[in-house]
Amino acid sequence: MSILVKNGLVIDPSQGKEKVEDVLIKDGKIEKVAKGIKENAKTVINAEGKIVAPGLIDMHTHLREPGYEEKETIYTGLKAAIKGGFTTVCAMPNTNPACDNQAQAAFIIEKAKKCNLGNVIPIGAITKDRKGEVLTEMAELKEAFCLAFSDDGDSVGHTILMRKALEYASMLDTLIISHCEDKKLVGDGVMHEGYWSTVLGLSPMPRKAESLIVERDIQLAQLTNARLHIAHVSAAESVNLIRKAKKEGVKVTAEVTPHHFTLKDEALQSYDTRLKVNPPLRSEEDIKELKKGLKDGTIDVIATDHAPHLESEKDMEFDYAPFGMIGLETALSLAIQELVEEGYLTWSELISKMATNPAKILGYDRGTLAEGAIADLIIIDPTREWIYEEGKIESLSKNSPFIGWKMKGLVEEVIAGGRRVLKEGEILRQ
Repeated sequence: MSILVKNGLVIDPSQGKEKVEDVLIKDGKIEKVAKGIKENAKTVINAEGKIVAPGLIDMHTHLREPGYEEKETIYTGLKAAIKGGFTTVCAMPNTNPACDNQAQAAFIIEKAKKCNLGNVIPIGAITKDRKGEVLTEMAELKEAFCLAFSDDGDSVGHTILMRKALEYASMLDTLIISHCEDKKLVGDGVMHEGYWSTVLGLSPMPRKAESLIVERDIQLAQLTNARLHIAHVSAAESVNLIRKAKKEGVKVTAEVTPHHFTLKDEALQSYDTRLKVNPPLRSEEDIKELKKGLKDGTIDVIATDHAPHLESEKDMEFDYAPFGMIGLETALSLAIQELVEEGYLTWSELISKMATNPAKILGYDRGTLAEGAIADLIIIDPTREWIYEEGKIESLSKNSPFIGWKMKGLVEEVIAGGRRVLKEGEILRQ
């Protein structure tokens, strides 16, 4: 199969490229990137006026399968990913059973292959069954294509155990992804501690609950010379700690979600449980620091923390509803509106944080349009406006506060592994 993408603005940060060119895809790979390619390709896509970029990579997705298929499956999660321009997602291990052995990792990979859409990278659990007691067989999980390890949903509470995890990860040259939260300090908190938690009478979640563990894990990474990735950074103090650590040469990277740089804690005046996330939506001060961290390179990655939940779960009192919102289909547009249009990031910097940097951090051979690379490619109309409608959501769950929002920037075409899987904004059934 051959595909020729004509006249698009090719933005490929991995090569420092931003120019109008054609892209020829043959046998699943990028054959040639140049101006005026003459080729009798089976499929020709006119990308004039559009952006051609590497397929996006989400380092933080909850696909819920196995164990919670009523909320999301690998298939429905991949459909949502493709709709949002993500050709690869990293599946967090807080499933039932947890991804803590080779069999579970193989199950995820095989299910994803059968979907014939995009790729799924299983993230192995740091501890068995994510209980924070005994380390998993990390070497075996790495052999099963787990490119990183996390107990996401919980921090590893025992400092000695976290040190050992980082030591093993360092020996294996693999990545630890840390969910930074001091559970004892959070207690029964449900929203950011501040003015609005007092006014609304909701139990608070202080910034320190995040930043204390960020500081601990940075110090442990420095001690062990390990690679550490901080998940879903939300607090200004955390950004400052990461910035300082990078200057000191610590091997630390970090991610932020679109909902954390888009929404403020005051939005919870509605008591809308779709806004209940962990870490919580924070103050305007925190959002400014998150955007500053994105701009100066302190924060390397934009990830979704896509967390599907049933309507029946969210349709209850705020204190009892689960944390989390879906985000795969809205992430790029929110980043365009909040970061590119506001002048925090250029288009090239945005693609870096959503494709090139995740690939580099994971040690994954995607996130590039270099000749010879596997053809994961998206075409974006940067000015096209669209409405995020509930009836058109590909995810099995609909727990998003952005339903009804007017968005800007639409992924129109997706090519994954050399196959066209999204055409004119609609998924092609494989």
